[in-house]
Amino acid sequence: MENQNLNLDENIMEEDAEFALENSVADDFKRGCKLYNFRRPDKFSKEHLKALQDIHRDFVRHLATILTAYLRMEVEIDVISVDQLTYEEYVCSMPSHVQNMIFKLNPLSGEISMGMSPEVLAVVLDRMLGGAGTINDHGKELTQIEELLTIKFVEKIIKILEEAWGTILPVKSEFVTLANGYHSVPITTSGEIVTLISFEVRLGQKNFGLMNICFPYPVLETVLPKLTPQYIYQHANVVANEIGKNETLERIKSAEIEMQVILGMAQIEVNDVLDLKIDDVIKLDQKLNEELVACINKKEKFYVAPGVLQNKICVKIVDQYRPKE
Repeated sequence: MENQNLNLDENIMEEDAEFALENSVADDFKRGCKLYNFRRPDKFSKEHLKALQDIHRDFVRHLATILTAYLRMEVEIDVISVDQLTYEEYVCSMPSHVQNMIFKLNPLSGEISMGMSPEVLAVVLDRMLGGAGTINDHGKELTQIEELLTIKFVEKIIKILEEAWGTILPVKSEFVTLANGYHSVPITTSGEIVTLISFEVRLGQKNFGLMNICFPYPVLETVLPKLTPQYIYQHANVVANEIGKNETLERIKSAEIEMQVILGMAQIEVNDVLDLKIDDVIKLDQKLNEELVACINKKEKFYVAPGVLQNKICVKIVDQYRPKE
């Protein structure tokens, strides 16, 4: 009888403990807390995902412009989601007939996956082969020629992605391989956290499809401190100013400017100028062994030495001009 009472008391205590734990968890949720899943940890913060969204919005904006001209048809691309999940979940969520392209963004370590639905790829290949951009047998395997065209197309895409990532750090895109599906060429372990960026692609007025880019966590780990909207906006202004400066310099390189070499100067009266005749000599303030001054757009820039080259008078720049104190 005593044993039965003890067992009953223990059961009551366990039920009270479970009830207390449930109440504690419920209280935590009311305070905005949530349970942490150690099997699937959140390695990317909301700020990281927002920064990735901003980077790839700029990427698809530029990509749509380039592809519109390249394919000679209207192309619109939108970022529809940025999520984090395990690589296994990512692979299982992708249809088997989606084309998988593997590439790198050096010096980021590891490989990146790009998926493209057959509807999008079929229209692109048809346009590259001179067609009207219609979908024909988009579920079939690619021929050797189509694979080469797909690689060329992907290299163009990742080149634009390389430019978009320039706001974070200079990267160099490198195409790795083309695979049919995701199981044959894994880019990381099944339990690794990845960030998946999904895009909706509209080709013309009637063709729609999806594209996605998968970044494993180890690829982005070294640049996570820079993946903030504040850093991107500040750094983007610096990069834009530097690019603008370089572009301006490139444009003005071919501009013509006037260059003059001053042989010497003299001050004479107007009456003497009126009386000048052939063979008259004007004494200059320049000595024979002194260097001459070269002017660019009427501003003194260099000291030069006179000479002759191929029977033509020339000057050699010997130093930068410094005003005499």
